Amino acid sequence: MDRTIANNNNLPALLYRAEQVRELDRIAIDQHDISGFTLMRRAAKAAFDVLLAQYPELGRLIIFCGAGNNGGDGYAMASLARQRGIDVELIECGDAAKISGDALQAKQHALQDGVTMIKFSPNLQLEQGVIVDSLLGTGLSGDVRGVAAEAIAVINCCALPVLAMDIPSGLCSDTGRVLGSAVSADHTVSFIGLKQGLLTGSGPDYAGAVHFHDLSVPATVFQQVANNSERLVLSELLARLPKRQASAHKGHFGHVMVTGGAAGMAGAVAMASQAACRVGAGLVSCATRPEHIAAIVSRCPEVMAHGVISGQEIEPLLSSASVVVVGPGLGQGAWAEQLLQKVAALTVPLVVDADALNLLAAGRAVKTRQRDNWILTPHPGEAARLLGCSTAEIQQDRFAAVTALQQRYGGTVILKGAGTLVADGESDQVALCTYGNPGMAAGGMGDILTGVLGALLAQGFSPASAARLGVCLHAVAGDRAAMGGQRGMIATDLLPHLRTLMNPTV
Repeated sequence: MDRTIANNNNLPALLYRAEQVRELDRIAIDQHDISGFTLMRRAAKAAFDVLLAQYPELGRLIIFCGAGNNGGDGYAMASLARQRGIDVELIECGDAAKISGDALQAKQHALQDGVTMIKFSPNLQLEQGVIVDSLLGTGLSGDVRGVAAEAIAVINCCALPVLAMDIPSGLCSDTGRVLGSAVSADHTVSFIGLKQGLLTGSGPDYAGAVHFHDLSVPATVFQQVANNSERLVLSELLARLPKRQASAHKGHFGHVMVTGGAAGMAGAVAMASQAACRVGAGLVSCATRPEHIAAIVSRCPEVMAHGVISGQEIEPLLSSASVVVVGPGLGQGAWAEQLLQKVAALTVPLVVDADALNLLAAGRAVKTRQRDNWILTPHPGEAARLLGCSTAEIQQDRFAAVTALQQRYGGTVILKGAGTLVADGESDQVALCTYGNPGMAAGGMGDILTGVLGALLAQGFSPASAARLGVCLHAVAGDRAAMGGQRGMIATDLLPHLRTLMNPTV
């Protein structure tokens, strides 16, 4: 099925793990006299409202219900749909005898409302209507098996739109990892606390457009449960941009030195340098192979490009830099090691990317493997090398991975990918960026990001603040560039949008 790319940016900032949401649920019930059945009915109503908004001509609903509380949400929705005169087919998956408590009460109400219930069969033929996934919820601890796995296969094989209740069945709400198999939904409605796994890893592929409802749980409940991740909001970050004084000059906004560009890789340092210019660095220099100078200067004459053939030659150039970006197109040969060795000896803030990360992981050229004033920007493969594990292990729990990277290497770490994560030493919250799109899966996008980060550091942002603002600027610039279509986007398409975003009052 073709699925539109979801815009998941109109969501609350606080993100939660499943156990934290269960605690929120418990406090609401125990301390505020809200019954579990009331919360179940509110969840059903919230999801039903999303269904009607997305499918206003809805005439038939097919609800897959498990035996737990997530299934209870489905039974409660079935009642609402029947009361509206919508044709409902409720498919019971699992042992109906195990349904109890609030879910059993919701089932009894649905029976009283005349809902048709049938036992699941893998031979079901679903030809029209909208499917509601109310199978498993957030309590899954291992891979999906048995009837639930068969039901997921049936849902995914048909060509009907799907709405998931709270989370697509089979998706880990804490990590965004698929537990064997998972429902591929067009819409997901998350309740009480927004589950962090919906927004990173495989979450965006399976959740579709994410909607949220707090089920009218009192605000005081949320004050009693700490969350450990948050969603970044660009408008809030941009509000912290300082106003430039009328007497300002280029020296006030830092000097970024971009270092890299082995043979044949001039474009990487050129793009990083241009990005640094467009995000507002006062001065931008580039140290690269001598044969690349003409190409870089002809593309961006504002960049002071220097040809260097050894670490000794770069040393005097580094003395004037307030920030150094190292890694774009750097390579892993002797030349790269010499340059990185000189850069790593500096005390100024660094942005470390690409092959500089690979050299760091290999224990080459960098004597001090932990420092406070650098930003590391690995994609999952680089992150795996830095932690000595597999890429699959990184993707199984991106939150744990970015935290482990920060603890091992210090400073601020950006784990790139769908739902980019930021971890730093200033906050106990992992930050998550929900901006960006698949059109950014193109060469050079990471080089643009490194230049953005370097420019923000040069303008006085801390590594933590620069990383949070930088990933959002980069991703939203990508979203704006994608308005002309995702296929065929190139990294330099982001450059004009970066300048516009950095001037929000213009």
